[in-house]
Amino acid sequence: MKISYDHLGIFTSIVCAIHCTVLPLIISSLPFLGIDILESAAIEWGLIAMAFLFGFLSLNHGYRRHHQKKLPALLFCAGFAFLIINQVTDEQILFICIPLAALLIIAAHITNIQRCRQSRKSSARVNGQGKLTIT
Repeated sequence: MKISYDHLGIFTSIVCAIHCTVLPLIISSLPFLGIDILESAAIEWGLIAMAFLFGFLSLNHGYRRHHQKKLPALLFCAGFAFLIINQVTDEQILFICIPLAALLIIAAHITNIQRCRQSRKSSARVNGQGKLTIT
């Protein structure tokens, strides 16, 4: 089974966005439930670190081996900037930063996937016997 860091990055971004968006909606009920792990800074930074790791691995691989296009990295950096801004500033901008960060990071991964596929298609050639060969 082949692991796609782009797909892991998209999944991590979605989980992070859900965590950050749902948490304020249920925060008033947390004391009644005795749950405080969702509000843990360690979990939030852990999700951010995973998103960065998967993003860096997939985008670096796509850039170096397939497409040499900077757009996925620019989208990723912009999304990551909004994640960091949200972490270090007042929570009142949560509903602006988190969805924007998630959308930009997911767009970076999708763009990377598309550019890698385009690169593979353009490098595929049909040899003289009608067989598809990839160079």
